[in-house]
Amino acid sequence: MSITPYTVTDPVSEHGEGPVWSSRWGGLRWVDMLAGDVLALDAQGGVRRRHVGKVAAVVRPRVSGGYVVAAERELLLAGSDDLDAPLTSLGEAWSDPTVRMNEGGCDPDGRFYIGTMAYDESPGRGSFYVAGPGGALRVVLPRVTISNGFGFSPDGGLAYYADTPTGRVDVLDYDPEGGLSGRRPFVTVDPGQGAPDGLAVDAEGGVWVALWGGGAVHRYDSGGRLDAVVELPARQVTAVTFGGEHLDRLFVTTSAHGVDRSEQPAAGALFAADPGVRGQEVLPTTL
Repeated sequence: MSITPYTVTDPVSEHGEGPVWSSRWGGLRWVDMLAGDVLALDAQGGVRRRHVGKVAAVVRPRVSGGYVVAAERELLLAGSDDLDAPLTSLGEAWSDPTVRMNEGGCDPDGRFYIGTMAYDESPGRGSFYVAGPGGALRVVLPRVTISNGFGFSPDGGLAYYADTPTGRVDVLDYDPEGGLSGRRPFVTVDPGQGAPDGLAVDAEGGVWVALWGGGAVHRYDSGGRLDAVVELPARQVTAVTFGGEHLDRLFVTTSAHGVDRSEQPAAGALFAADPGVRGQEVLPTTL
């Protein structure tokens, strides 16, 4: 099935990533990652922007109110949902300036996970971490390259994860006590169709995968069968999320990083589509 997208914003991002819908925020937020900005979409379609540092990799709501931002090498906490709320650092997680945070998310029990990558994309120099209550990071998956999409099945028993250069989306088992285990391939993407980047899981267990370099989003059913495609007018498709009052809109971020905008004038814009299925509420963090 082919699904036609529509444009939500102008090309407002150099490297748009990580869209998240929260009714508490009144809508959608995402990041312009390498500009270090968190963006918010207002009801009239306008975009507000808040600079948080050299990198803004992930934004997620907190259970207690406010939000967390993963910056270049630290986690930042806001105590209220206001986009411009003061931010408190949980401390620099490492000192190596050649490695930065990149995508992440939360598990059903509120733990926050964050992946990393080397700026030069050197193989195996990244990790996938889980944050403890005070923000200290523990390695869950070592020796990854570009840690990207992370999401959970509707029953919370499965996690989906993408290390982009592998060309795969993997699936892991999850339980509240033992955490993540049993990593194995879920789907392998033909390199000619792009590489898996961000992902979101819908209420039926379908996995929607943004394809970097592929100009598309693929939906795979819970058995790994491709059953829907959203084709975008920008090749560097980065991430997806469900939003809207009924969680029935699919929002898609794109990147203009390294792109000739005269050839891809829509690169960096935010898109949406009506996928015919509802998504799940964003999982908040207890940080």
